[in-house]
This record gives sequence, C-alpha cells and structure tokens, in this order.
Amino acid sequence: MKKISHFLISKRTIFLAIIGVLMYIAISRYNISLWYILIFGVITGVVFGKVFCRWLCPMGFLMEIVMSLNPDGKFSQMYQYHKLGCPIAWISGYLNKFSIFKIKLNIDTCKNCGLCDKQCYISTLEPQKYSLYKETKINPGNSYSCSKCLKCVEVCPNGSLGYRVK
Repeated sequence: MKKISHFLISKRTIFLAIIGVLMYIAISRYNISLWYILIFGVITGVVFGKVFCRWLCPMGFLMEIVMSLNPDGKFSQMYQYHKLGCPIAWISGYLNKFSIFKIKLNIDTCKNCGLCDKQCYISTLEPQKYSLYKETKINPGNSYSCSKCLKCVEVCPNGSLGYRVK
C-alpha cells in the first residue's frame, strides 16, 4: 500500500493534468454545470480536505506549471493568490480541520529529521508557527492553506508521516 501511495504522490502533477483536462472538457464541451463541480469539491473537502486544488483543479495545474518555471521558489506565494476567488478553495480549506483523512505523524517512528517541514510550503513560509513533526507547533495539514500535495508524506524516510483516516 505504501508503494502505491508514494507512486501516486510522485505522479501527482500528471494526475492533475489528466483530471484537469477531463474537467475542462466536461465543463466546456458537455456543459456540465459549475454547481456540480462545486458540490464535488465540497464532498471531496469533507472526505479528503483541500485536495481539489492540487489534485483535480485545471487552474491548479496551470499554477503548478507557473511555479515549476522558477525552481528558486519565488512563485510559491503566487499559488495562494489564484485561490482567493475560488469558492471550492474556501470551503475545502475550511474543511481541512474536519476532514476524514488527515496528515498524521507516528511519533514513535519519527526521527525528527525535519525533511517534511522542508518540503511543506506552509512550514517553510511560517516556520515559527507550523511544523509537521514538532509537537509544540500547529500541524500545517490542518490549516486552511494546506492543499494536500503530500510532498511531506513522500519525503519521510521511514514512513512516519501518512495520509490516513483520523
């Protein structure tokens, strides 16, 4: 199971591209109402948290491309800006606190290496407030901004971080 999840996480951008194109076709060619997309986004938010932006959204895919053009990370803040007008991002971001699936740490196996925090765009922007492995800080996976890219889970050398049911 661990190999399957790491494979999916490592291929997230490809998955995002395929789903984004299919969603664009569904909306533009088959006139699928945006209300259905909104309802789908809310349902995924309840179950998975804010996964829509990084795993399903066509605009999210375009932002991934823009961010990849600058490997220094100067565009990383830009990823948050396009979400300001998106009701799915608002709702699913709020639902991160209550979603069924969470980014969970097994403190018994954690080596406190900090690789997860180095991969997390929230922890790197506000290290004084957020950390995935430090118990005294807030788990960024529960914050409004976390869109469950799961790079933190992928980089964990011994599998202490996982994306699992509460």
